[in-house]
Amino acid sequence: VQLQASGGGLVQAGGSLRLSCAASGRTFSSYAIGWFRQAPGKEREFVAAVSWSAGSTYYADSVKGRFTISRDNAKNTVYLQMNSLKPEDTAVYFCALSYRMGKITTIYDYNYWGQGTQVTVSS
Repeated sequence: VQLQASGGGLVQAGGSLRLSCAASGRTFSSYAIGWFRQAPGKEREFVAAVSWSAGSTYYADSVKGRFTISRDNAKNTVYLQMNSLKPEDTAVYFCALSYRMGKITTIYDYNYWGQGTQVTVSS
């Protein structure tokens, strides 16, 4: 299984970015995708996740109302729309794949990880 994250960049505070996570390889059955982020000197933290059917979504309190996770299963791609970005959103963003069901908000819930994409929000 390979996960390819893209869409990061430099944006001013209040701006928007859309991250993409494309899954390939032998993904097998249905899977959930989550986004995490890691700022320098900090632990990796949960951002958002979506179930296979997109019937369930989860968000960190810090991004609720600003970020939206969605998926296109025909394209094996998950998106993270990030609006009203703040400097504290600056981090490397990682996508990850989970075969677990239910609430999947910790790094231990995930089976595969992609490389990160840098998001920098300037003030």
